[in-house]
Amino acid sequence: MGVLDLRRQSDPYTKLGMIYEKVGALCDLHHPDDFAIESPFMGKNAQVILKLGRAQGAAMSAAISRGIPVFEYAPRKAKMAICGNGSASKEQISLLVQRTLGIDIAMQYLDATDALAIAMCHYYQLTNPLTSTKSATSWERFVEANPERIK
Repeated sequence: MGVLDLRRQSDPYTKLGMIYEKVGALCDLHHPDDFAIESPFMGKNAQVILKLGRAQGAAMSAAISRGIPVFEYAPRKAKMAICGNGSASKEQISLLVQRTLGIDIAMQYLDATDALAIAMCHYYQLTNPLTSTKSATSWERFVEANPERIK
């Protein structure tokens, strides 16, 4: 797991370029099947969501330019998938992600555990027969696609 620290860069366009390059390099290194990202959400400051949207756009563009499909998940959906509570705190998410994956992550990297939660949410979405885009989206379609599993 890595964290991209852009605080030393003052030019916002340099930051966007770095995000594009680093995400692209990770895609080239790991060859992911999918790219899951957190949906932007409105906070108190509209400037923050504008900057976040630009950063997410740079990251998504890096994936799209490599033919990797992009999936977005709302923060509440990821929290529900990990904790069963859409209002879970970052600390709760971090604890459950660490326990599930069997890893230790310093508390200063709560945003990184949020990213892992989004990845886990996407995995759960793919493996759930009722919500997967690669499998059934209803019980009827599941039964139709899997007759050998019905007794």
